[in-house]
Amino acid sequence: MKAATHNRQPSNLEKRVRAAGLRPTRQRVVLAELLYAAGDRHISAEELHEEALAAGYRVSLATVYNTLHQFTEAGMLRILPVEGAKTYFDTNTSDHHHFFLEHENRLVDIIDGQVTVNNLPEPPEGMEIANVDIVVRLKPRGSG
Repeated sequence: MKAATHNRQPSNLEKRVRAAGLRPTRQRVVLAELLYAAGDRHISAEELHEEALAAGYRVSLATVYNTLHQFTEAGMLRILPVEGAKTYFDTNTSDHHHFFLEHENRLVDIIDGQVTVNNLPEPPEGMEIANVDIVVRLKPRGSG
């Protein structure tokens, strides 16, 4: 049995985690499977933690936070602080902007090319602009 385990082929996600410079631990691979199984998505650490528990994976919320931040630092995710202390993680790491549906606490990608950013301020000495994240907050009409 052990020999079969050592000879198994690494999954695409294991390879992706390794290619990002991280060791593909069981917890990282499990969380990556949950993150990427449904394609591009926006998710909070709390939501991913709930998904992991519902799928039968015993993992602490701290481990989920740490793993999401490691994935972000490795370029596998984008971090999007939206609602005060609420932070979302985006599996689509390309440059794009978002709508935030306030009544649903949900992010939606804005179609590429619909937002133009002009007249950005000059960054301080020795700095350069790395990215511009725009979040357009939406609420239902007439909701106050």
